[in-house]
Amino acid sequence: MANTQAMCTSFMGQLLNGGHQFGSITLVSRTSLTTPTVDTFKAALYLTSATVNASTTAYSATNEVSGTGYTAGGVTITGSPAWNAPTATNTSITAGTAFTTPTASITYTTVTLGTAFDAVLIYNSTQSNTAVSVHTFGSQTITAGTFTLTMPANTTAAALLRIATT
Repeated sequence: MANTQAMCTSFMGQLLNGGHQFGSITLVSRTSLTTPTVDTFKAALYLTSATVNASTTAYSATNEVSGTGYTAGGVTITGSPAWNAPTATNTSITAGTAFTTPTASITYTTVTLGTAFDAVLIYNSTQSNTAVSVHTFGSQTITAGTFTLTMPANTTAAALLRIATT
């Protein structure tokens, strides 16, 4: 078993079908044309013994971390502008690459996670917990502390989510 960093394959197809709304653009298929519903995105941590990767289709509690202060399902991604901010313009396009990054770090406060973990699954909790992407990092444990995932620069080369035409 191994976690592998990737954009989830199912997410790419769902994008083409309008399955995710990161910001406030008006979509005909959403609840309201003048006040569109913005989806809620979450971040769940996974053990080093898990297998989350490009073929992951949805959030699952199987092999998710557990411990004091950690809630199953992880935390909501926040920030302004961020994926959960209804007035945000969240996606940029430059030189054939669309990209987006939450402005706030993903933070798990006052947690004790004694079993090693090395991946975070970003998923859309509004849309049946559909998987978006998996991001890996070095193996971690934490005792009564704060674990923070600092967001990369929102650029074509570094953004958390990037879709390129080439």
